[in-house]
Amino acid sequence: QVHLVESGGGLVQAGGSLRLSCAASGRTFSNYAMGWFRQAPGKERETVAAISGSGDSTYYADSVKGRFTISRDNAKNTVYLQMNSLKREDTAVYYCAARQRPNLRGSGLWYDYWGQGTQVTVSS
Repeated sequence: QVHLVESGGGLVQAGGSLRLSCAASGRTFSNYAMGWFRQAPGKERETVAAISGSGDSTYYADSVKGRFTISRDNAKNTVYLQMNSLKREDTAVYYCAARQRPNLRGSGLWYDYWGQGTQVTVSS
């Protein structure tokens, strides 16, 4: 069992930055690929970014490429999402998730454990 806790969300102006963190409990964090997902009101959940267990492979949605960076610190059991040049359309609840395999997958269907989410609101 893996318990995930996100933090770092908040209100930011368009063009600003936020860094989300997701702390994981459990053993051998590097055995888990990790992903960030988001869901805006009235919209389906979408994948934002994912990272392999070792951190050497990453995936980004086209909508965030060049603006967001996913990274992980396996010694701290933590995955991060650095979000720069934020846009109003980035407003959503952001969730981190863990997959019981080290190789990453883009779809949330492949992920087994989910955090409670953190709200990100971008104002104009």
